[in-house]
Amino acid sequence: MVKRKSKSEFINWFGPLLDALRELGFSGKPKEVSDKIAENLNLKEEFLDQTLKSGTNKFHNQVAWARQYLTWEGLLDSSVRGTWKLTEKGKNTYLNDEQSREIFLKWVAINQKARINKSKLEVIEEQEENDPDSVELKAESSLLEILQSLSPSGFENVCKELLREHDFENVEVVGRSHDGGIDGYGVLEVNPFVSFKVIFQCKRYKGSVSRSQVGDFRNAMIGRAEKGIILTTGTFTREAEKEASRDGAPQIELVDGQKLVKMFEKVQLGVKERKVFDVDMAYFQKFKD
Repeated sequence: MVKRKSKSEFINWFGPLLDALRELGFSGKPKEVSDKIAENLNLKEEFLDQTLKSGTNKFHNQVAWARQYLTWEGLLDSSVRGTWKLTEKGKNTYLNDEQSREIFLKWVAINQKARINKSKLEVIEEQEENDPDSVELKAESSLLEILQSLSPSGFENVCKELLREHDFENVEVVGRSHDGGIDGYGVLEVNPFVSFKVIFQCKRYKGSVSRSQVGDFRNAMIGRAEKGIILTTGTFTREAEKEASRDGAPQIELVDGQKLVKMFEKVQLGVKERKVFDVDMAYFQKFKD
């Protein structure tokens, strides 16, 4: 496998991202695409579990940046939020390392010209650490930072309110740390005839929740509830994700930092909606040539 120690590592995923979308039927959710790339290239777990200073997953962030460059290049369609889709041009484009680097350098130069006070190196370094959607990133980082700054009991209680806003009933925080990792419980009514008792655990992390922590939570859940949820401001390792959905064992729902932010935004809890317009650089570029 190619060594990935230099800046702009996300160039390595340009071609594999196009290949993954072709295999997924020309479109897919971001996580689906990242997982397909990891599967196709047989990437190691320790590489996939690396995180950035912000606590977000490094690999998924790199793939998101690859997607952004391919969108600027007209190979992906950016019109549908939350879904990555190949354009007709993208369906028939296969990129090698040299072609990927040419696309990268082209758009770094365009970005650098658009941001006069930034050098090319600064643009690249900024991309290495941040999410491609800068507006969403600022809101997401801000909310995550606030959640991470709460006291342990404060985070548990704000999660309680979040679950209530998402139609959970009788939600209560246990209020003690020695109850097998259980921080609270509630009831989710699917319909008038079916409801589930749910227990939840809140992890105010910047790092990753491990497989063993998911397993320990499941053990605490057995006999007490039909469903378990782990909410964290961090991420979950690949092994933790596998453990949560392991066949023959009660399923655990995992809510990482990014999903947590979306849950707050969906019910507008602690956040205010505002309309923002981003400049479509790919659109204006054709008028410069």
